[in-house]
Amino acid sequence: MGVDRSIEVHYDEEERPARALTGRFGAFVSIVAFGVAVLVLAQVFRPLAQGSQFYLIIFLAGTLPLVFLAYPSGCAKRGSGPTWIDLVLAGLTLIVCLYPVNPVAGGYNAFLDRQGLLEPVDVAFGAVLLLLVVEACRRTTGWALPVVCAIFLGYAYYGGLLPQHWAVAHAGLDFAQIIDALYNSGSGFYGTPLDVAATYIVLFTIYGAVLDLSGASRFFVDLSVAAFRRSRSAAGRTAVAAGFLLGTVSGSGTATAVSVGAVTWPMLRKAGYPREQAGGMLAAAGVGAILSPPTLGAAAFIVAEYLNVSYLTVLGWAMIPTVLYYLGILLAVEIDVRRFGVRPVAVASASSWRLLGRFGYHFSSLVLIVVLLALGESATRSVVYATVLAAALSFLDRRTWLTPRRAFEALAAGVRGVLPVVAVCAAAGIITATTTKTGLGAQLASLLVNAAQAVSDNPTVVLGLTVVLAAIALALLGLAVPVTASFIIGWVIIGPALLTLGVPAPAAAMFVFYYSVLSEVTPPTALAAVGASAITGGRAIPTMWQALKYALPAFLAPIAFVLTDNGEHLLARGSIAGVLWTTAVAALAVLGLAVATGGWVLGVGPAGVASRVLAAVAGLLLLYLEPVAVGLGMGALAVAVVLAVLGRSGPADPVATSDTSDISDSSSRRSA
Repeated sequence: MGVDRSIEVHYDEEERPARALTGRFGAFVSIVAFGVAVLVLAQVFRPLAQGSQFYLIIFLAGTLPLVFLAYPSGCAKRGSGPTWIDLVLAGLTLIVCLYPVNPVAGGYNAFLDRQGLLEPVDVAFGAVLLLLVVEACRRTTGWALPVVCAIFLGYAYYGGLLPQHWAVAHAGLDFAQIIDALYNSGSGFYGTPLDVAATYIVLFTIYGAVLDLSGASRFFVDLSVAAFRRSRSAAGRTAVAAGFLLGTVSGSGTATAVSVGAVTWPMLRKAGYPREQAGGMLAAAGVGAILSPPTLGAAAFIVAEYLNVSYLTVLGWAMIPTVLYYLGILLAVEIDVRRFGVRPVAVASASSWRLLGRFGYHFSSLVLIVVLLALGESATRSVVYATVLAAALSFLDRRTWLTPRRAFEALAAGVRGVLPVVAVCAAAGIITATTTKTGLGAQLASLLVNAAQAVSDNPTVVLGLTVVLAAIALALLGLAVPVTASFIIGWVIIGPALLTLGVPAPAAAMFVFYYSVLSEVTPPTALAAVGASAITGGRAIPTMWQALKYALPAFLAPIAFVLTDNGEHLLARGSIAGVLWTTAVAALAVLGLAVATGGWVLGVGPAGVASRVLAAVAGLLLLYLEPVAVGLGMGALAVAVVLAVLGRSGPADPVATSDTSDISDSSSRRSA
């Protein structure tokens, strides 16, 4: 398939580097991971008779110990295998995870009967599991989320000592009550976040691993290269298109950015992109993986669970925002081509039509997921059937046959890929259990609304201020914790505030979801940008700012979800006419914001300060999606273009006329 490349996609989310396990430890982890994969697949068709929580206990017992073997503590020598401490922690984790089903302690039913009245030994085992979950989370994501968990635990224990007239005060919980909420209830370790990870996310990571081994990842990149090989913007467009196509499989922003960068950075460098600029583009394109159907990021599955809707419904909500997101990036790419004088690059590749004809079958399993969901099949069975189809289609290319050994590797890799998500989701249970037991979510939501009402009594102003405060809070929260945890915390705190002000639940949930994802490109902890800068050799912080420039126009669009009733049309909710006109207006808004951030009007030339300010104002007005605001926004955008025309010196958009010029001809002229 075109140029021979080695592409490796890691199907996990915002993770820290795992050990490269080999030898007996690598074999042991792979065997256990394969066993967990078999359990997960069996659960889809023959669920365990003891119920969902029993399954979650077994699943956590099979995955959490692997975290201590696969992820280093940070104290051992870099590159070394598991230490004796890691082995002890893994064994201890297995014991405390299986304790609730231990027949010596009375068995699973007896453990459930003790809910609210845990015995001292129950509390001891639960306390050990609490420490192990926090440590596993630290190993996979760093210190930020464990610190947040510690703050919530401190609030649960000491909140009763706060002055009772304070809004956030509560009656107080003793240590046994906290452990009971975490260890023996449906809102703690075994709550919705872990349920989603063990039921949905792991199946999609397995599917992604199978699709990757079947050659799909290489095909997607080759197709992107072939599709744009005759365009001056080919290098940038290829990076964006490859990010989108790989994102439909991966669901991980950092992994997608690194995988795409490994292939496209040589093209971007030859085209003349600065290192930081290229890294920012790769990071923004990679983050689109968390937004791209049919395998959105882990938080999207939690959206479906929290709102009790099908995953297909969430995919429908994500379609238009995804288009707007990539539209913003592509506009930024076209602007950069003109600003930096990017050169065309000759790339040897097969015809895109020939690639589609030979390897287009890789799209079949993606289409099958959507078709089965539309026919009413469950998301779990849909992805399993798609996995089987992808495995079968691998035999159409002798180089990618999914032999029994490679099938074993794919299933094991899929489970290993979900380990960081398991640690995050189990730790998120600490947060959800605390907010449930203390009522903290409703109290903080009330404080947020009251802060907005202190400024104005006008309902529109109150909603607008609440949305701005919520966006800032989510952006700051995302600096500290991964996307999945950021969404969970944001939903239990900010979600109720938006719902109180009359925002529909789908709009509120997707607003929180998109601003949680923004953390992937927000300095100073933009992991996708860090990964991209490692590929390009650019400086990390400037790369982060460039990534934010690419992503920001489309990330302002979610504000439109919640400000007006028309905003729901961007989630494909409402009449067809409403959906069409709001999408068109939002696209104009993204264009205005791209002009403001990029400093260039396509087809005209550089935009001065006045044009950029007017374009920014136009973009914000257009996102309000009310007739008067839309009219004012279009007027402001028109004036911005006129000012750019009046301030132009030299030919209009000097490279616009050569975007489709033949690459080889251009290269010959440069050589001459």
